Amino acid sequence: MKSELELDIRYYETDQMGIVHHSNYIRFFECGRSDMMQKAGLPIEKIEKAGVMLPVVSVECHYKHPAYMGDRIRIVSSIDKVPMAKLVVKSEIYNQDGDLLVTGEVVLGFIDALTRHPVRCPESLAKVIADSL
Repeated sequence: MKSELELDIRYYETDQMGIVHHSNYIRFFECGRSDMMQKAGLPIEKIEKAGVMLPVVSVECHYKHPAYMGDRIRIVSSIDKVPMAKLVVKSEIYNQDGDLLVTGEVVLGFIDALTRHPVRCPESLAKVIADSL
């Protein structure tokens, strides 16, 4: 499963040097991930309404080059295997010139919304991912 989303860098996402603050890339990962799920027809809200929450277990981010005020970035999000107990979403962010800015990975768990105990990946999500691989 793979998806792309383009966003313009806004002033408030930058520091005094006009460079995107490092913490915003984690937000960009989330924007890409949410957009991918929406495009696949299974937005996070739908999964949560079905009683399963997806807490972030870990985040990994590797900075290659900065993004600047006025840049248009392309967030490439991908899932390359059907999850069982955790969902691994890989991300790459490029600028408008095609330069790779950041690579990363977010690992999400699955928990029951009421008990907060771990559960397996919902079948609906597993099927959507399996059908796209």
